[in-house]
Amino acid sequence: MSRAMWGLIAGMALGFAGYFGGFEAFLLVLGLGAAGLVIGRLLEGDLEPGDFVRRRDSGQRIRDDQRRARRDWRR
Repeated sequence: MSRAMWGLIAGMALGFAGYFGGFEAFLLVLGLGAAGLVIGRLLEGDLEPGDFVRRRDSGQRIRDDQRRARRDWRR
């Protein structure tokens, strides 16, 4: 099934939950759908648990002096 079809099904489920169950049911279905999406992506291998956190000791962190240098360079 295509992603557009899954999006249609998810949208219809949210619509039905909102119409028949009220706003609380809409939020519950939305939250459970998001959790299911993340769990499904983890099981498929598209995501890894480390994708949600960033280590402080990695080279991805920008130090304050580098941030100032970038800001001054843009001016």
